[in-house]
Amino acid sequence: MPHRFHFLHPLYLLALLPLWALAVWLARRRAHDGPWLRHIDAELLARLRLRGGGGLSPWPLIAALWTLSVVALAGPSWQRQITPAYRLPAAWVIALQLSPSMQARDIVPSRIARARFAIDSLLSAAHAARIGLVAFAGDAYTVAPLTDDVATVRNLSRALSPDLMPEHGARLTPALDKAARLLDAWQGHDRQIVVLMDGVTDPARAMMTAERLHQTGIDVNVVGVGTIGGAPAPNGNGGFKRGRNGKIIMTRLHPAVLRRIAAAGGGEFVTVSQLPLLIDELRAAGLGNFGRAQLAPHVHLAHWLNDGIWLLPLILLLGALAARRGWT
Repeated sequence: MPHRFHFLHPLYLLALLPLWALAVWLARRRAHDGPWLRHIDAELLARLRLRGGGGLSPWPLIAALWTLSVVALAGPSWQRQITPAYRLPAAWVIALQLSPSMQARDIVPSRIARARFAIDSLLSAAHAARIGLVAFAGDAYTVAPLTDDVATVRNLSRALSPDLMPEHGARLTPALDKAARLLDAWQGHDRQIVVLMDGVTDPARAMMTAERLHQTGIDVNVVGVGTIGGAPAPNGNGGFKRGRNGKIIMTRLHPAVLRRIAAAGGGEFVTVSQLPLLIDELRAAGLGNFGRAQLAPHVHLAHWLNDGIWLLPLILLLGALAARRGWT
């Protein structure tokens, strides 16, 4: 991008018009003795006037001083400074459950819709972290490997639906293993798995897997999607699951189980409405590794320099001249 002259704070330039008007008004007012002759001798008044040697008026000099000061405050800029960018050594893998139960509507508009909103919030908070995405139900699948292309991950997450899964289920263990394999390729210290789910059919194995991952430096966080009161469980074919007695089966959130999985994984458990709390924790973990920030290759930051500082010597010089004896 070519360099171009502009002002960083152009609104300061609005002060020029009233300052120029004030200088003109004061100069004209000083040019006339007016009513002062009634109280001060004319010869004394001539010596008290704001005039320099040789009868020169100081007001053009003062107007120039005011003008330069305002221009300096406006921040004239014509050059940019290029600096290298650094990336926090963080990697997050988001695991989204796509069981038919995620279509339940005990939260508005539905569990799967709220989960997508939660993913969007996580991606917005990721900043420099690398992001991966895994979908799971009866088995787990990689939707996006670790990448810094957050926009692509966001677009992929919006297209995910329980209808896409080849088999039903809610097995968390394969999802944790899949996410761990993605994170194994990352050499950073901050490695996080965030699972968005409403239930699990393999809690014992999931807790063992989460504990094993935590021992390798990977934290497992769980976001519960749904309510304790629950809702009729969708069967994946547009209807609801029914028991042997013909009654509709309810799908409910069981926070105690999900909390134990998160605790085994050294992470946090929150409901989807408490997601900001988890985001704060993830950010804090990333800042804790700030001293290990890595140079981001092929990425540079550019900012415009405030060159108004070069006007300061001239402003000081004019200020010294305006302060000469006989003008103040």
